Amino acid sequence: MKKALDVNNINPFLQSTISVFETVTQLKLKVGKPSLADFSFSKPTYTITVGVVGQMKGQAVLAMEVDCAKDIASKMMFGMPVAELDEMACSALNELSNMIMGNTATVFSTQGKIIDITPPISMIGTDLKIQADIQPLKVPLSLDDREYMQLYICVYED
Repeated sequence: MKKALDVNNINPFLQSTISVFETVTQLKLKVGKPSLADFSFSKPTYTITVGVVGQMKGQAVLAMEVDCAKDIASKMMFGMPVAELDEMACSALNELSNMIMGNTATVFSTQGKIIDITPPISMIGTDLKIQADIQPLKVPLSLDDREYMQLYICVYED
């Protein structure tokens, strides 16, 4: 059987991302129109990849422009200015992804689907490409009517 993303597995990722992000940053994101996409980023981008294992396999990726990453890190550090994505800022962003994915795993467990998550891997750069077993679903997340970050969901049931 061909590996594919089950549409029923999208909402736990979205619900957790929106809920945790709003709780941690006090910012309300708006979900845009999902579309199939590739994992390539031409602009300077900060990505956080978390692997999914267990009854589902794959990964979820949060991607954002560097300035958005600095803004989020600043909000997580109680407004402390973030001029660069140093070790502390990256740690804050990785913790955000841990909270989101931990919440996602909890939501799936209430549906009888048991998953584990890997530690986050963050990358920053231009012309980044990420390899995946299936084509990811890209969900744009907007703030104040501008695309703020993207959630890429790339999981399939084992």
